[in-house]
Amino acid sequence: MAYQVRSPDGELTFPSLGDVERAYVQGLVDPDDEVREDGAEKWRKASSLPVLARAKKPRSGKAARAQTFTVLGVVVLGLLALAVMVLGQEPRVRMMGVLLALVVSGILMRVTFKAYKRPPLVP
Repeated sequence: MAYQVRSPDGELTFPSLGDVERAYVQGLVDPDDEVREDGAEKWRKASSLPVLARAKKPRSGKAARAQTFTVLGVVVLGLLALAVMVLGQEPRVRMMGVLLALVVSGILMRVTFKAYKRPPLVP
């Protein structure tokens, strides 16, 4: 079933609702644009369609870089914890390395959980 999308710039026809969803995620269709199914008379706002309301816009480059910097920082922190545990002569210094390693594992668990919760990208 084909869908028509009407925006201030003009009209586009998409072969399926999945194609409209991909265009919505990519930013080609705005939430304020109007959508109607072929043969229907009523135009609806794109944001009122449940499929499009659930679709997520891709994250900006800034958000993606933040996670990369977090992982790189945790790797450096993990190397520091390893160095403190291996090179530390006193038990107190080694315990600081162990505590630092526990902090690293907690941060990595948080990063993994956030990556797992992220919705899949629409191809």
